[in-house]
Amino acid sequence: MGCCYFSYRRLCYAVHSDICNLETAAGDPDGAVGRVNRFYNELRNLMRDSSKVIVIMPSYNVADILEKTYNDIPKDCVDEIVAVDDCSIDNTSEVAKNLGITVVRHEKNRGYGGAQKTGYAEALKMGADIVVMVHGDYQYDPTRVADFVEPIRSGRADAVTGTRIIGGSPVKSGMPLWKYIPNRVLSKIENMFLRTDISEFHNGYRAYSRRVLEAVPFHDLSEKFDFDTDIIVQIALRNFTLAEVPHMTRYLDENSQMTFMEGVPYGLSILRTMWRLQLHRMGIKYNRLFDIQHPTDPA
Repeated sequence: MGCCYFSYRRLCYAVHSDICNLETAAGDPDGAVGRVNRFYNELRNLMRDSSKVIVIMPSYNVADILEKTYNDIPKDCVDEIVAVDDCSIDNTSEVAKNLGITVVRHEKNRGYGGAQKTGYAEALKMGADIVVMVHGDYQYDPTRVADFVEPIRSGRADAVTGTRIIGGSPVKSGMPLWKYIPNRVLSKIENMFLRTDISEFHNGYRAYSRRVLEAVPFHDLSEKFDFDTDIIVQIALRNFTLAEVPHMTRYLDENSQMTFMEGVPYGLSILRTMWRLQLHRMGIKYNRLFDIQHPTDPA
């Protein structure tokens, strides 16, 4: 499957196009402009090929399935794997260490968003250029990691999110209706408030460039499930380019899933975030989190 690109800014290939046009107009493709153009292309390719890719895996009580997730991650496109054990009560950390995975363990359960924060901070500390989040519970297909890396490595996107909506039927794949309907309604509301055109906001398969993670104040975002929406809000406000990669999702007992009782406050939190954003934009109630001119410190 390919990627769908939804750009919040125009991609900066205009410079490259202008150089090509200048060469043609000058009738001198092998002259100084031609040499600059070739150098530009070689430098861009070198930067792509040398990108360090780190996979982070939020992991909570996944000892029984973690090895399966790890084995399916394509090692030829990944430099390091970091598991964030969010204070599991099973032996998740031991299993990860036996697999050779770098483990960061929380002494207290922080939640899904908290695990991501730790993972991104650790990946940046390790020198990552691209960070891919793969859930340790095997719900999202780990074999697709390369598809999430490519749009960033090629320079066509700053961030990548998965989508279950494009090219498939989430309900036929097992998504409960009580999840599907709010997913569609909330995504429409979020697109309206953010002025974007994203098929699905509520997807946990993600990849971010170092540039994005250094720009957004992810440490100030939610510790819970709505972290995924919070960070897309920050990406949209900064006009980064987001690509969507269609993929299938597993809905089995072995996969961690949000319960209905967790889903209700999750949905309300999304609506609350959109409302706060609108109040900030209208100048009614200032919110520093949405002020990209005076951002909070992401570190």
